[in-house]
Amino acid sequence: MSKLIDASIPKFLLVGVGNTLLSMVLMFALEDLGYWPSTAIAYVAGAVMSFFLNRRFTFKSEEAFGRSAVKFALNVAVCYVLAYGIAQPLGGLILGFTPLDAVWRERLTKLGGMGLYTILNYFGQRFFAFKKGK
Repeated sequence: MSKLIDASIPKFLLVGVGNTLLSMVLMFALEDLGYWPSTAIAYVAGAVMSFFLNRRFTFKSEEAFGRSAVKFALNVAVCYVLAYGIAQPLGGLILGFTPLDAVWRERLTKLGGMGLYTILNYFGQRFFAFKKGK
């Protein structure tokens, strides 16, 4: 059984910094579109960048390009829906009683979704999308 924590984490986080910056800029630039469209567009752009960098640099995947792309896309979709689906009601519950403006409650909720997404996505990429063969 492989270790849960390994040397791929720093590389994944480095790639993540780049795609998070790209995603955040897009997410907040497109916030007039609403919660789901702004986060979806931002994550698609970040995911494309992440796929290429994590496939070779982080996980050194030797799996066929098409197969790994499909598994990666499925992983990203599941992690996105789970992370932001959990973050939205949880953020509303936690931040709903604060004096913050609605736009800031939504922004903080998005940041919480980003954190949850990062954790879910690492494990999904490592153990599913780019899983090394035996």
